[in-house]
Amino acid sequence: MSELVRLLRHHPAFTAIVQNGKPYRKLDFTAGNTGLLTRDLSETTDFNAYVFNELLSGSTFNGIGGYDEDRVIYRHRKHFTTDIEKPRSIHLGVDIWAEAGTPLYAPLDATVHSFAFNDHYGDYGPTIILAHKLSGITFFTLYGHLSLSSLEGLHEGKTIRAGERFAAIGPYPENGDWPPHLHFQVIRDMGSYRGDFPGVCNAADRGYYLDLCPDPELILRIKA
Repeated sequence: MSELVRLLRHHPAFTAIVQNGKPYRKLDFTAGNTGLLTRDLSETTDFNAYVFNELLSGSTFNGIGGYDEDRVIYRHRKHFTTDIEKPRSIHLGVDIWAEAGTPLYAPLDATVHSFAFNDHYGDYGPTIILAHKLSGITFFTLYGHLSLSSLEGLHEGKTIRAGERFAAIGPYPENGDWPPHLHFQVIRDMGSYRGDFPGVCNAADRGYYLDLCPDPELILRIKA
């Protein structure tokens, strides 16, 4: 267990990132969800209807899940299958599926590490990475699939306080062309990345990336 995991596990509380008051329903995008195997979700409108109308009962719920999930949905998106020998399918964050425009709040004090518009089909779209320090340990949180307006007025080093609204979930296609959701990821070490970081890895690299990116539920603490 890393020192960061211990620190997050024993931290008393974090501010909720999504505060729309809806209950949560756990979503499964693995082959274990047999309903996925007969669907072509390459069209975002169809994928959006499946998530919000069927899985989330007409947006009655927020969706949540995905950490260490071996996802079949990436088969439809070339962004994850360009390396035929090592297609990426292991999800390294937690997704919160909620309507476009849903405000997002900082879970703890932060500074802006970097941000970018990762403008490719299936990518993060607008992305913000925050740097945090707890008990002398620096770590990072990544927020993907945001609205383009979330990047306005940002600069590296900008201070964001715990509980401050700093972004919103984006609509498709500007969010990487996904049904609206937040990709939330915890990262121990950014290395040389700025405004981007792998959110999905291939199976061979699973152990390395899961060690580098601990379970976001350590911060989210959401029951579903």
